[in-house]
Amino acid sequence: MHQVVSLERKKEAVVVCDIGQLLSTDRHAAGLVEAARGLLSDEQSPKRRKILTDLLLNLEDRSELESREEDEDWFKGIDARFKTKSAYMKFNCESRIRGYMKEVDGASKSIQNAKVRDEFLKASKSLAETLKAARHNGCYFDRSEKEPNRLCTREGWFTCQGSFEQQVCQSLHSINPYGSRESRIVFSTWNLDHRIEKKRTVIPALLEALQNHKSTDVNLNYFYCLLFTRENLKLVHIVCHKKGAHNLLCDTKKIFRQAANTHKAKQKLKGKKRRLM
Repeated sequence: MHQVVSLERKKEAVVVCDIGQLLSTDRHAAGLVEAARGLLSDEQSPKRRKILTDLLLNLEDRSELESREEDEDWFKGIDARFKTKSAYMKFNCESRIRGYMKEVDGASKSIQNAKVRDEFLKASKSLAETLKAARHNGCYFDRSEKEPNRLCTREGWFTCQGSFEQQVCQSLHSINPYGSRESRIVFSTWNLDHRIEKKRTVIPALLEALQNHKSTDVNLNYFYCLLFTRENLKLVHIVCHKKGAHNLLCDTKKIFRQAANTHKAKQKLKGKKRRLM
C-alpha cells in the first residue's frame, strides 16, 4: 500500500514538473506551437481540440507588439485612425462609459415636472463635464497608463474582479485582449458591472433627490463616482456578470452636499425658534 501511494506521488510530481516546464516555454514556444498545430490537425475529440486551441491561443500571444505595423492582424476591423493597441483599448473603454452617460441623459425624458427636469438637466450637464475632464476614464483599459489608473498589468492582462457580492473571482478568469485579435473580440463580452446598479438604483436615486432639491444641493461627485468610476464598477467575465437585482442602495448620507444639509438644518432650527417665540 505504501509503495502504491509513493508511486502515485511520483507521478504527480512528474505531472507538476511537466506543467511547470510548459508554463516556462518562452525559449521553446515556436517548437510547441508547431507540435500543438500538428496534434490539432489530427485530433478528432472535441474536448482535446478545445484544449489544444486554447493552448495555441496563449502560445501565439503577441501582446508585446503594440503598433498596427507590428501586428496588422490584431487591427482587422478597427478604424485606420488607431495606430496602437493601447489607443484603441482606451477608446473602447471610453465608449462603454459614454454609454452610461447617455443613459443618464435619457432619464430626463421620463420627467413630467418642468422644474425637476430643468434641475436634472443641470445635474446631467455637470456630470458630463466632469467625465469629459477625466477623459471618460479610458485609462482603465490602457496598459500604457500608470498602475493606479489601469485595470490591467503592464503587459495587458486583465483579471476578473468577481461578481458584485464577491471580493474576488472564484474561477480566476483572466484575459489579455492585447495578445490576439480573438482575445480582443472575446474581451468585448466582459462587463464593467455597477455594484450599486445604474438603472435600478443610482439614476432613480438621483431623480428622487432632485424632486425637492436643486442640483447644487445634491452631491454630484458621489453620483459621478457611482456611475463612472472604479468605486462602483467591477470588471467581470460574462459568467460572473449577474443580471438579477443586486439589492444594494445608495448611501443616504452621501446623496446631498454637506453644506446644503447644514443650511437646511439651520433653516429648520430658525423656524422652530420663531414658533417658540
